[in-house]
Amino acid sequence: MKQEKKEKAYLLLEDGLLLEGTAIGKKGTSGGEICFNTGMTGYQEIYTDPSYYGQIIVNTTSHIGNYGVLDEEQESATPKIKGIVVNDYSYTFSRLTASESLQSYLEKNGVVGIADVDTRMLVRHIRNKGAMNAIISSELSPDELEEELKKVPSMKGLELSTEVCTKEPYFVGNEDAEFRVAVLDLGIKTSILKNLVKRGCYCKVFPAKTSFEEMKAWDPDGYFISNGPGDPAVMNYAVDTVKAILDVDHPVFGICLGHQILAEAAGITTYKMHHGHRGLNHPIKNLLTGKSEITSQNHGFVVSAEDIENSDAVISTHIHLNDNTVAGIRIKDKKAFSVQYHPESSPGPHDSRYLFDEFIELIKSTKQTK
Repeated sequence: MKQEKKEKAYLLLEDGLLLEGTAIGKKGTSGGEICFNTGMTGYQEIYTDPSYYGQIIVNTTSHIGNYGVLDEEQESATPKIKGIVVNDYSYTFSRLTASESLQSYLEKNGVVGIADVDTRMLVRHIRNKGAMNAIISSELSPDELEEELKKVPSMKGLELSTEVCTKEPYFVGNEDAEFRVAVLDLGIKTSILKNLVKRGCYCKVFPAKTSFEEMKAWDPDGYFISNGPGDPAVMNYAVDTVKAILDVDHPVFGICLGHQILAEAAGITTYKMHHGHRGLNHPIKNLLTGKSEITSQNHGFVVSAEDIENSDAVISTHIHLNDNTVAGIRIKDKKAFSVQYHPESSPGPHDSRYLFDEFIELIKSTKQTK
């Protein structure tokens, strides 16, 4: 592919840091919360993960675009990010199976980006200053960007699941499968559904604001609460649904935002982190087995460890070894558990896929009891 003529772009952060680079993707202006992902691969999966809705992604890997894009690596129908920031950007790709270049993909999907930025410096800046809003533009001057940046909403207190979830229920898997799982879609990744289907589940995926009564009417064997974007503290509709599921004590498994919603339903509060966890190499310790696992993570909110310590209903099952934040919980005397990270690991290591097996075993034992 012929490389386009380079055009100037700017990146302005909320604290006043202004960087100049090269425009990539769609020419235009876009703002959101800036965050970084330390994954060495998997940029397409990251860009299409609905959990990143409303965010600008800084890829810490220095070379982005070199293997193109592939339809099979989509985690949702389209990219959900507000923009990308990279160091070295490749207009060409070497992977023979790739369907197109990253540049044509970003243009087609309307994603604004900036390249030739010192991402190491930028990541250190975010780590020191914390998550904040930012704006990328290849059409506005730095002075004009200041006014546009003021219009970008804060991620704290923002409800976004209804922006990315399915609008109508749909089915995934074999109708004659052994297990029926009702999925509450808060921004689910395709790989999660694939992992459930692979383990004999027929899934019905429901919109985020679906009531428990509507999900229960399908007569599922278990309930799955998905990942997604936004602040869990303002998602009372999802918390109420999960509370109702807990009341009937059916098997429940939550991932990422689903983990936070399960915690809120059990009386555990959540809070916004300084700069979050996003990458493929986060170390987690399973407190029940004593084993450690390397995990894929993407979250800017976390559940309160102090609340869990003071709770009679919830126990911590996993901790993040870098900062001792809560990475997994189980509800006492209930068939409900969740993790803060992504065991479907797309992209990432497969250390944690046993959690899907534990969910299936929980469903099996419940059916046998019935």
